[in-house]
Amino acid sequence: MLLETIQGPADLKQLPLEQLAGLAEEIRSFLLSTVSETGGHLGSNLGAVELTLALHYCFCTPADKIVWDVGHQAYIHKILTGRREMFYTQRQYKGISGFPKRSESEHDAFGVGHASTSISAALGMVVADDLDQRKNRVIAVIGDGSMTGGIAFEGLNQAGHLKKNLIVILNDNEMSISKNVGAFSSFVSRKMTTRHFRELKREMKDLLTNIPAFGKDILKFARRAENSLKGFLTPGALFEALGFDYIGPIDGHNLAGLIEVFNHAGEFDGPLLIHVMTTKGKGYLPAEETPDKFHGVGAFDLTTGKSPPKSSSVSYTEVFGRTLVDLARDDQKIIAITAAMPDGTGLNYFAEAMPDRFFDVGIAEQHGVCFAAGLAADGYKPVVAIYSSFMQRAYDQVFHDICLQNLPVVIAMDRAGLVGDDGPTHHGVFDLSFLRHLPGLTFMAPKDENELGRMLKTALNLNKPVAIRYPRGAGYGVSLDKTVQPLPIGKGELLREGADLTIIGIGSTVIPALKAAELLASSEGISAAVVNARFIKPLDAELILGQARFTSKIITVEENVIQGGFGSAVLELLHDNGLGHTKVRRLGIADMYVEQGSQAQLRKDVGIDAEGIAASAKAFIKI
Repeated sequence: MLLETIQGPADLKQLPLEQLAGLAEEIRSFLLSTVSETGGHLGSNLGAVELTLALHYCFCTPADKIVWDVGHQAYIHKILTGRREMFYTQRQYKGISGFPKRSESEHDAFGVGHASTSISAALGMVVADDLDQRKNRVIAVIGDGSMTGGIAFEGLNQAGHLKKNLIVILNDNEMSISKNVGAFSSFVSRKMTTRHFRELKREMKDLLTNIPAFGKDILKFARRAENSLKGFLTPGALFEALGFDYIGPIDGHNLAGLIEVFNHAGEFDGPLLIHVMTTKGKGYLPAEETPDKFHGVGAFDLTTGKSPPKSSSVSYTEVFGRTLVDLARDDQKIIAITAAMPDGTGLNYFAEAMPDRFFDVGIAEQHGVCFAAGLAADGYKPVVAIYSSFMQRAYDQVFHDICLQNLPVVIAMDRAGLVGDDGPTHHGVFDLSFLRHLPGLTFMAPKDENELGRMLKTALNLNKPVAIRYPRGAGYGVSLDKTVQPLPIGKGELLREGADLTIIGIGSTVIPALKAAELLASSEGISAAVVNARFIKPLDAELILGQARFTSKIITVEENVIQGGFGSAVLELLHDNGLGHTKVRRLGIADMYVEQGSQAQLRKDVGIDAEGIAASAKAFIKI
């Protein structure tokens, strides 16, 4: 097999062009066999096989730098840069990352995981190379979805202004162009990259400019004609307006064509955008027919494309989505907003039921949150559903556009806490810290899936800024209320009485705290009270202070970083009320980034599963 001979990009360059198509098919087979067992981002990688082969065939990493946007399509890059034999460990506990990671390989020029960053990062590298007088080439590879992010256009704008030799490859797997137009455009674009064509263009410009009286007018007419023709045949006018030379669209599965274009790309002066058309899921029929289902997958049957049966317990995501639909049927003012994640956030149910009140803003979290603020300012009740780790991108909008104006926007943060195999770029373990200090914000986290529905009802009734965070995955299988009732604001609940210490959990840590209390009672004879805080803000001061006076020992448990999190809020409450002498131990995530692994394994590692809480309590009680 050809693939087994490739230990790095240098080996790839030794192959004759006619063998690359066979290598591409071997890579697809390898991807399918591996990802069907481990899970991962499949569709985008199947579509990027030829593109990645051509990049490494024409450019020389690590001297040349390839910056992958998000990194969902970088599996082939990893396979070609010495990680094929370790690839079965990707996204597994203590395995290689599912994303490019600088500490993992010298060929990973920039660590990624969130969308739309490649152009800005690559431009920084281009400027650094210029300052150091290096002649390396820098290539940003960005998908059409990531191009919807505002930071991508900020990067394009500065790149066009600086006129640096940045190459941007737009990997477009959504646009549909006819075969005839696509083939003709690909042919013309490839010829436009050649040195002969560009020299001819410069010579014609010089010639026309030197014609007395009429030369400049003819040149203006020629430019208008050229732009009109290219605008008719290609969608490149926007990029040229930003100062880029534009080549495309070209067939992203035509290896010879890609290599021809890439070989000429380094000869351009100034920024160049190459528009490449690919098919998501290429070469695997189930992924081609339903690319959305094969974007990120768990293990699946390679023959049928079907995944194993899921847990019988309903997920938090589904409870949120279906509850919001039910509430919106009775309230025409409720609007649902997401940032390119309707299925991932459960808003697909809302989109199907009430399409006129559903908005997917693309990968543009800042815009989505500000858009919600505008709706709220005009009397609507927008609910913005975004993963916790992506809500970090819209912090200023939550502060400035929502909380400062006291607007009734509900922020629903799915995937809060440790999310599993996607690792540190996707864990939602910072939101308690970066949101709880904002004035006017009510902040909640449910102990189970039924309480999530109640919190959503509470939030929509409040007419103020509200944030709700909840974990990824299935709930506990508790029964769901037929009629959803709101919660009293700022009131927690005492779930278990105890005299020796009090364990205060928030959100996903409450049920483990209850189990820990049972372990302590049965094995150690320790009587632990358990509180479901429910609210990060406002805290239930009466309940927490009462428990502090009664047991004098408090353990807080959160699936968030300890610094500035829920435990810090409890410490502040105790100090401000003259109970600073209370002994407190905070459990959560230390000052670190948590790597990938199953949620259960990671919770065990950081000590917030039932056994970890019990062990900490046992040690704490002896102090």
